[in-house]
Amino acid sequence: MTTIQFPKHIKWGAATASYQIEGAAYEDGRKPSIWDVFAHAPGNVKNGDHGDEACDSYHRYKEDVQYLKELGVDLYRFSIAWPRVMPDGTGELNPKGVAYYRNLIEELIENGIEPMITLYHWDLPQTLQDKGGWENRDTIDAFEAYALAMFQEFGDVVKKWITINEPWCASFLSNYLGIHAPGKTDLQAGVDVSHHLLVAHGRAVKAFRDTVSDGEIGYAPNVGWLEPYSTKEEDIEACKRGMMWQKEWFMDPVFKGSYPEQLVQLFERHNATLRVEKGDLDDISQPIDFMGINYYTGSLGRHKDGAGLFDTEEIPLDNRRTDIGWPIYADGFYRIMKDLHDTYGDVPIYITENGACYDHEVKDGRVQDKERTDYLKQHLASLSRAIESGVPIQGYLVWSLLDNFEWAEGYEKRFGIIHVNYRTFERTPKDSFYWYKQLLTNGWFEV
Repeated sequence: MTTIQFPKHIKWGAATASYQIEGAAYEDGRKPSIWDVFAHAPGNVKNGDHGDEACDSYHRYKEDVQYLKELGVDLYRFSIAWPRVMPDGTGELNPKGVAYYRNLIEELIENGIEPMITLYHWDLPQTLQDKGGWENRDTIDAFEAYALAMFQEFGDVVKKWITINEPWCASFLSNYLGIHAPGKTDLQAGVDVSHHLLVAHGRAVKAFRDTVSDGEIGYAPNVGWLEPYSTKEEDIEACKRGMMWQKEWFMDPVFKGSYPEQLVQLFERHNATLRVEKGDLDDISQPIDFMGINYYTGSLGRHKDGAGLFDTEEIPLDNRRTDIGWPIYADGFYRIMKDLHDTYGDVPIYITENGACYDHEVKDGRVQDKERTDYLKQHLASLSRAIESGVPIQGYLVWSLLDNFEWAEGYEKRFGIIHVNYRTFERTPKDSFYWYKQLLTNGWFEV
C-alpha cells in the first residue's frame, strides 16, 4: 500500500446549492426563481422533477449540520437563494429569508464549521428574468445591491465568499445550449450573459472590499481537461480552443483584464458580438483572494471539422463513466490545476466541487458506493500531486454532501455522500461518507 499524505494547512469540506437542497419553494416569502419556472415547464427536467421540496433542508438544516460535524469538515459551502432573501431581485430584504441563513450560519459556527457562501448558484429571481435576466445590464446593478446587502448582513461572521458559481453553465449552457434555465438557444445571449456575469462578479468584489475588511472572496468557474489525441498541431490547437470556452473566456478577464481574441473572433464568425462598455474590464479584473475550481471530467480531444463551435471532437480515454455519463479522467484534474498555476500564477485555489454521480440505493441500511470512493481516491491523489508540484491549493470540498435535485437530470442522478430518500427525506450516510471522514481524521489515505 502507498500512503497519500496531505499538508496540515488544507481545509476540507463539503458543498451544496440552495435550489438543489432547500425545498420550501413557496414558504416564508420566497418568490419563484428561474429554476422554479423552468423545472415546472413540461419537458425541461427528467420525469417532471422540480425543487419544490428537494431535500427539505430548509426545515432539516440542523440535522444536516450534525452530519457535517460527524464528517469532521472545516468548511461548508452553501449558496444563498436570492429570491428567498430579496424576493423581487431588488428592494427590501425578506426578514424570514435572512433569518434562515443567519440561523444556518450560527448553527455551523456553533458546531465548529466555517461557512463559505456562494452568492449566485443559478437561482435568479424570476422577476428579474421577466425584465431580461442576465441579458439586461440592469441585473448587474441588482446583483451588486444584493451582494452588498448579504455582506452587510453576514460579513461580520462569514469570511469566505464566492460570487458566481460556474459562469459557463449560467451563460452558455443555459442561454446557448438551452439545457439549463432559462433554456434559451441563442449564442449572442450566451455571450452577453457571460460578460454580464463577470461584470457582476467584479462589482461584487468591489462592494466586498468596501464592506468586509478581513475576509476572502473569489469565484468558482467549472473546468475540464482536453488532452491532445496526438502531437499534431491541429489536435493541440483543437484542445486549446475547446478548453478556452471554459478556461480563458472566464479567467483571462479576471486575471489579465482582457478576453481571448481568438474566441472573440470565433464568436463573431457565428454572428455573436462581445459587447464591452467602458469600465467593464476594470470592474471584472478586481483582484480576488482565491480561485474556486469545479472539476468532474475530461477526455482526449482532436480536430474535426464541424464538431461543434470549435471543430473539436472529444474522445473518451476508455469506457469508464460515472452514472451521469461523464468520463473519469483523474489525471486531467492534476493537469488543469498545474496549467492554471502556470497560466495565472500563485493564485490560491480551493477545489470548490469535485465528486461523482453513482445511483446506489440503500440496502439493509447501508449504501455501498465503492465506485464513488474509488473516484475520490483517484482525484485526491491528483490533488496531492498538484500540491507537491507547487500549486497553492488551500482546500478541497466534495460535491455533494447530499443527494439532491440534479438540475435537468432531476432526482435520478445522485452525487451525495449521504443518500436522501426523496419521499421521507431520510438521510443515510454512504460508505464514501465514512471513507471521507477517515481521510479528514487522518489527513492521509492509502492506495
